[in-house]
Amino acid sequence: MSTDFHLACALLPDGWTDNVRLCVGPDGTITALATREDPRPDDTRLGTVLPGMANLHSHAFQRAMAGLSERRGPGTDSFWSWRDVMYRFLDRLDPDAVEAIAAMVQVEMLEAGFTTVGEFHYLHHTPDGSPHDDPGEMAARICTAAETTGIAVTLLPVFYRWSGFNMAPATLGQRRFVCDPDQYSTLVERARHHARSLPHVRVGIAPHSLRAASIDDITAILPLAEEGPVHIHIAEQIAEVEACRDATGHRPVRWLLDRQPVDERWCLVHATHMAADEIRDLAASGAVAGLCPLTEASLGDGLFPAVDFLAAGGRFGIGSDSHIRIDLAEELRLLEYGQRLTRRERNVLSAPGVSTGRHLFDAACEGGAQATGQPTGRIAVGHRADLVELDERHPVLTGRTGDSRLDSWLFAGDGRQVRSVHVGGMARVMDGQSTCREMVSRRYEKTLQTIMADWTA
Repeated sequence: MSTDFHLACALLPDGWTDNVRLCVGPDGTITALATREDPRPDDTRLGTVLPGMANLHSHAFQRAMAGLSERRGPGTDSFWSWRDVMYRFLDRLDPDAVEAIAAMVQVEMLEAGFTTVGEFHYLHHTPDGSPHDDPGEMAARICTAAETTGIAVTLLPVFYRWSGFNMAPATLGQRRFVCDPDQYSTLVERARHHARSLPHVRVGIAPHSLRAASIDDITAILPLAEEGPVHIHIAEQIAEVEACRDATGHRPVRWLLDRQPVDERWCLVHATHMAADEIRDLAASGAVAGLCPLTEASLGDGLFPAVDFLAAGGRFGIGSDSHIRIDLAEELRLLEYGQRLTRRERNVLSAPGVSTGRHLFDAACEGGAQATGQPTGRIAVGHRADLVELDERHPVLTGRTGDSRLDSWLFAGDGRQVRSVHVGGMARVMDGQSTCREMVSRRYEKTLQTIMADWTA
């Protein structure tokens, strides 16, 4: 069964266009597109519509601990002290809790305008580190959450073996993550098995980082990606760069680029701290830089060298990572504002005469689609009908037309301007609220009350 849409105004690949009609096939793909056409009686009628965007980097379970690490310790707080809080928190999570949290995260993503999530999941095992009866139990729960919410998912099961460079043994806090290559192969196979139940899903692989996966490990597991994406955390922290240089004599991005076939399938998450040659060669590789500005700010990571990377032709997408907040507009806004603060200029990441919001939005749509391997990010024939309708009646958008709509949303707005969201032509958000929010919220609330009953900071 096909569905027809009439969009009063849509952002197509070649610009804003009025009176767009779409025909969407049974698989959710746009099969026909016409412009300057009037609506027909059976059309689903939408107003101002943007293509859906992929959130390319998510650790769903971390949403439930947002705000729990905002207490200064006896020394200097950093990513590493935050990680200790995270390790304590995750020991409280069973598969039911992971499913409840993942569903809540996905609901919030949809309401923010994301239609796809790249789930970089590494919480594989039971609290004592032993496998579940089904080694892919946690992947199954993420799939079940997506079946409930309707978001498209790229599953990225994480390979995590070591606690540091030079193959330092994993710590007690990492016992729920750790796999050897054979165990990881089983995890990926089980993830693919569970993914078959979903209509809009891809499966890739994710060596966690050069700290947790050696170059030889990455070489061993790389065939498991098949044609899917490959994601890795890299160069997020100065301490990580220094440790890599101590162990190998090289910076992390340089070490990876020289020893792995990094290409368009790869997404290097964060890549915050790069030298000029790394920026140049990462851009030339065709890989996507996976930027998570809100999380990177929360953890004190530093600022990505966006000006130099984009000038070199680099590609990027955005993710919400630890989900300290889930807000598509704010991620892009902070990406631009970080550059403004360091350079003391305005409209840094766009060309003269070009809308900054439009430039960032288009680039993040393209990069997110590439990094997740999903046919999203464009309203075009052959792409999935992922449609985000803005509420032009909202005060932030009143009277705006063309690119000023995007600029106003991204630089003055938030998720409250998202009126409806369709994924593969199916309505997943209506009147600003997920169609399953009430059910998901009830379960999440019950889960969090149990988890937090005896939590101490």
